[in-house]
Amino acid sequence: MTRRERWLRALRVLGRHRAFFIGSALAITALWILPAIATAQTAPTAPTVPLPSINVGVGQATNPKQVVGALQILLLLTVLSLAPTLLVMVTSFTRIIVVLGFVRTAIGTQQSPPNQVLVGLALLLTFFVMSPVIKDVNGRAVQPYLKNQINQQEALNRAAAPLRTFMFKQTRDKDLQLFYSISKEPRPATQADVPTYILIPAYVISELKTAFEIGFALYIPFIVIDMVTASILLSMGMMMIPPILISLPFKILIFILVDGWNLTVAALFQSFRQ
Repeated sequence: MTRRERWLRALRVLGRHRAFFIGSALAITALWILPAIATAQTAPTAPTVPLPSINVGVGQATNPKQVVGALQILLLLTVLSLAPTLLVMVTSFTRIIVVLGFVRTAIGTQQSPPNQVLVGLALLLTFFVMSPVIKDVNGRAVQPYLKNQINQQEALNRAAAPLRTFMFKQTRDKDLQLFYSISKEPRPATQADVPTYILIPAYVISELKTAFEIGFALYIPFIVIDMVTASILLSMGMMMIPPILISLPFKILIFILVDGWNLTVAALFQSFRQ
């Protein structure tokens, strides 16, 4: 008997007993599934975990304390939304980030270091410069307020005093006079009489002027390198080559050799009046 004949004979045998095989498969499946279903019906259900619910609504206040609490929450949310602006306006961040931007532009690199690196470095340097002020604010205002030794208004007044002292040291009298002449306010007798809404804008424009002065000093050596490179290319008749393409590697090399980042940060720290 050949192999093909053996296969045909086996298929005929399977065809005759097809009903038996199907019934056996169904019986085995029922033996496996029915106990699992019965176990699932009798097993205790796991306890459900209650989810917290948050209800936000607007209702009518029944006493003045509720109005004061709502106003305090609104004021807190406003301060938190303006926190980045306050960080830029009343700290050394403005001067540092402007000078770092001038350094990148003077070298000629478009996006190196990237903006994220410059902002991160400016924040770290700002915390370093402002660390004495932060310690003073923490010791005079934050800790006594957390210990319930002073109220909220007293804590704000104590926290503003070190910041005002720092800003007064960096602000030019000319800038203060400018805002006094614009606002038509009477001239103060002492620094304590200067309102904060006049001090902050005067401080900001003083910071911008100082940052631009430092940026101008940083630009001079790189401009000299560009001029020398352009003169050499012109004398060689290579007028079609952009001078920045040739001078950029030399500017980076010189910046590395003189340890430019060290000099820049040192100049920044020395520019702040302690």
